[in-house]
Amino acid sequence: MMQRTIPRATTMASVPTTDWNPVLRAEFEQPYWTELQTFVRDERQRGPVYPPHDEVFAALHLTSLTSTRVVILGQDPYHGPGQAHGLCFSVRRGVAVPPSLRNMLQELRDDLGCEPPSHGNLEHWARQGVLLLNTTLTVRGGAAASHQGHGWETFTDRVISTVSNKTTPVVFVLWGAASRKKRTLINTTRHVVIESAHPSPLSAHNGFFGSRPFSRVNAALRESGQEPIDWAIPD
Repeated sequence: MMQRTIPRATTMASVPTTDWNPVLRAEFEQPYWTELQTFVRDERQRGPVYPPHDEVFAALHLTSLTSTRVVILGQDPYHGPGQAHGLCFSVRRGVAVPPSLRNMLQELRDDLGCEPPSHGNLEHWARQGVLLLNTTLTVRGGAAASHQGHGWETFTDRVISTVSNKTTPVVFVLWGAASRKKRTLINTTRHVVIESAHPSPLSAHNGFFGSRPFSRVNAALRESGQEPIDWAIPD
């Protein structure tokens, strides 16, 4: 049987072959995977689906399993044109910074004094071992949560469990009720879990602002003998 690999984002040609493939390959042989890929293909034939096909797995290409030290969980990709590019909360340079990300950058400034950049591209974090993972990896244009419940959650649960199996401590950042449900997949004896309200404008004032997640992540990394994340995003 031909072995399948995670499709590589053609816009990231400089990224080495992912080390996620050996541990996730079995998922590609499961019935749910075939059904999921058929669903997404049919959705793309009907209209816009985000992110583009070659960026669906960008988080796994930019942040290898070996390098993963922090996991930030999102829900589903931005559903507006040109926004989603495969990293949760992130948008490309030149795209208006969405409200949730704007709140994250405000909290980053209040927490660590890092001035918000003029853009919302979070690849700087991803390249340091921050896995920016949505639990659903695609979405129909203009329809939030439209691809939930079709199989992506099974796949991303496997990703989360795989990270949890690492022997080196990892910091998991769970914002909002949906992400906090994933705590059951994490070995909390070995790893650190940081939880709060979601940075969305609907909930940021209910526990996200003032939660200081970025300094808490770095404190946990230092405690386990790891280098802290440079959260300051270059302009």
